[in-house]
This record gives sequence, C-alpha cells and structure tokens, in this order.
Amino acid sequence: MIHLGDLSYLSGARVLITGGTGSLGKKLTALLLAKSEARTIVIYSRDEFKQFTIQQSYSESERRRLRFFLGDVRDGDRLRRAMESVDYVIHAAALKQVPAAEYNPFEFVKTNIHGAENVINAALDTGVQRVIALSTDKAANPINLYGATKLCSDKLFVAGNSYSGVKATRFAVVRYGNVVGSRGSVVPFFLQIRTTGELPITDPRMTRFWITLDQGAALVLNALRDMHGGEIFVPRIPSMRIMDLARVIAPQCRTRVIGIRPGEKLHEIMIPVDDGRSTVRFSSHYVILPQGRSGVDFATPEMYLARGGEPCPEGFQYSSDRNDLWLSEEELARMIADLDLPEAKEWAAERGLA
Repeated sequence: MIHLGDLSYLSGARVLITGGTGSLGKKLTALLLAKSEARTIVIYSRDEFKQFTIQQSYSESERRRLRFFLGDVRDGDRLRRAMESVDYVIHAAALKQVPAAEYNPFEFVKTNIHGAENVINAALDTGVQRVIALSTDKAANPINLYGATKLCSDKLFVAGNSYSGVKATRFAVVRYGNVVGSRGSVVPFFLQIRTTGELPITDPRMTRFWITLDQGAALVLNALRDMHGGEIFVPRIPSMRIMDLARVIAPQCRTRVIGIRPGEKLHEIMIPVDDGRSTVRFSSHYVILPQGRSGVDFATPEMYLARGGEPCPEGFQYSSDRNDLWLSEEELARMIADLDLPEAKEWAAERGLA
C-alpha cells in the first residue's frame, strides 16, 4: 500500500507542476497546500479557464501560495521563465490518448518528446534541484505511438543526469498505469452504461493494475524526496480482472465481447524482463536502476540495497497477469464506492455502500 511520506523536504521550496490543471496536477496541488510547507506551487498549463477554475476553488490564504503560468511545454523560453527560482519540478504535461496519437503522431512527438527535452534544458539552465517526470505502463514494451513517445521521454530524463555537470539538477521518472476513475477509464464508462443491460468487454481474459489518484500523487511526492538520479519508480499495486469488475458494477448485465482495440494490450506491463535484472523491490514500490550508467550523477543498486531494498529474481517481470496482489470483488466494490465520481456515489447508494 502506498502512503504519503514525510514532506518536510519541501519546507520553503518552490514547486512547479507542468500540466498542473490535469487530474494529477490538481491532486498534487491540493496535497502540497494541505500537507506541506512549500512556499509556492506554480501551475504551468495551456488552459486559462481551468487555471481560473482552480484558483477560485481555494481560499484567499491558499491562493497566496499559488502562481499560474500560461504556457506550453513545446515553448522552451516560456519554461525557462516559469522555472526561475524553482526548486522542484513535476512534469505531468503530455498528450495521452492512444487513438489520437495514431492519427496525429507529429503532435505527440512535439509535446511528449520535444517537450521533455525542453523541460530538461530549462531545468538545467535555471538550476532546478530535482525533476520527476510522469510515465505510463504503455512505455514498457510499447506497441502504440503514445507508448513509444513516452519511452523516448523516459530515456531522455534518465540520460538528462549526464548533462548536469557540476550542477545539482537531477532527473527521475515515475511510471504507473491507468488511474481508476480518471477521464476515459473503464469504471465511469461501465457505471454510465449499466442501465442499458449490456457491457462491452474487449477480452474476458484482460487484466489491469489498479491505482487511485491519491496513491499516484503520493508515489510522485515520495519519489521526488527519495530520488538520486536516473531511477524509474513503479508502484506495487493490485491487479483486477475485467470480468470481476463487470460483475461488481452490473451483475445484472450481459457482456458482449468486442475484441481488443488497436494499440491495446491484453495485460499491462510496467517492468519488462530486460529491466527486471536491474530492479530493486520495496514493500510499496519497485525502483528500476539505470543500466550502463555510473558516476555521481546516477543512482546505483548498492544505494538502494543499503536502504532496505531487495534485488528482484532472475526472469522477473511485473505485469498485471503475473502480479502477486489481486483485488477481490468485495475490495473492488469498496474502492469504487470511495471514488469521487457522481456515478460512483449513486451506484454506492443503491448498494448500501455510501
């Protein structure tokens, strides 16, 4: 289980979040305001209306700790201006929809790859201390363009430590799968269409990792504290079977198999076999250490073994179908009821779980 750790390292710090008006950015902002003594949280994003909406949702005293920068990660000059005097950067901005990536590949390359390069260069130029970049399970053995752009981004952030020179700037990555209840996820979709009497299932064998927005935000802030440089942090979270989820949400519904969509995997993979040999395990997460890198700029296995980590066995692979943690139908029901979604609240009330 992932719990938010000590945030005293952020006392008096300035934290910038790219893509700060997204689901994770909003959750991180709320946590930083409530749980840390960070001096300033800078929201960097393209949408002025979302920035205005977020600003209005906080009290006057909270707004004094917030700064809002309109800008795109494609704009290196704007990033450098926004990062002046910033201590920590959380890079959450990205284009993410798989079908859109296949139709608009150049746009995804500009944002996810060139944008990553701009973040790295701006952080180095302005003396940012640490940068955590968000990745995705789709970057592990990618089969679609979105995953390929995020794999390239991951490689850039790991390699970015080589460019620090005498500067203190360090880079690391956090990788996790789909967030339950987020925009486009299967849970709100099933909840919305359950009254039709039928649920479309891509493949009855399909499995997925299960992570909540709170867990994802906690993982990011813990990794920002613990990182040395070049790591990829991966949460240890349970898996669920798509058929179990369908039965929990709408046991009265029939299911119709529609087939796996282009670019979609039967099972999620977050640590491929080739990365498993350089992975260290902790109770709440895994750490993939950079291979073929050495020197003060990069984390080492010895560093994490000294912190209590255990090396993963030969042939280790972390995928949703080979997980040692599984959610029961009762646990699924309780977690759905706890989601901050109108559909979930209605569903929970109908079943006496509210």
